[in-house]
Amino acid sequence: MRLVIMADTHVPKRARDLPPALWAAVDDADVVIHAGDWVHESLLDTLSARSARLVGVYGNNDGPALRARLPEVARIELAGLRVAVVHETGPAGGRERRCAARYPDVDLLVFGHSHIPWDTEAPGGPRLLNPGSPTDRRRQPYATYLTAEITDGQLRDVVLHPLPRPGVPSDG
Repeated sequence: MRLVIMADTHVPKRARDLPPALWAAVDDADVVIHAGDWVHESLLDTLSARSARLVGVYGNNDGPALRARLPEVARIELAGLRVAVVHETGPAGGRERRCAARYPDVDLLVFGHSHIPWDTEAPGGPRLLNPGSPTDRRRQPYATYLTAEITDGQLRDVVLHPLPRPGVPSDG
């Protein structure tokens, strides 16, 4: 099962649309996960239409219309992997301990909010992934998103994808 993981898209405030490379990844994915801060319903509608399966939550910048359509926390099982998605997990300090206590029954916790990529494992708890932001790199060298695969209940091949900055040639 192929995953695309994104958060903090802020469309249309930070960008008019998602980058083409991310749309291509969405088109190839079995499941797309969005960890909040969509900002406008039009992206939810378009991503829903283009995704084989979409799992999303609302973030702190999402208004009443998005909150009416999305949960604060999503819990799903994907190919035997127990997954939770939430926008905010609090400060970086103590995050693993807090999340292990708050989400003891999941293997993977996807979150957003900081716009900063994160990949750690909580002792005795879930793996924590933040894809960064594909549209607002906030103190990071690149805007980013994640891809991963799930095989037999195991998360594999987690890759952070840097996106080219407008007007800056890519290395690839």
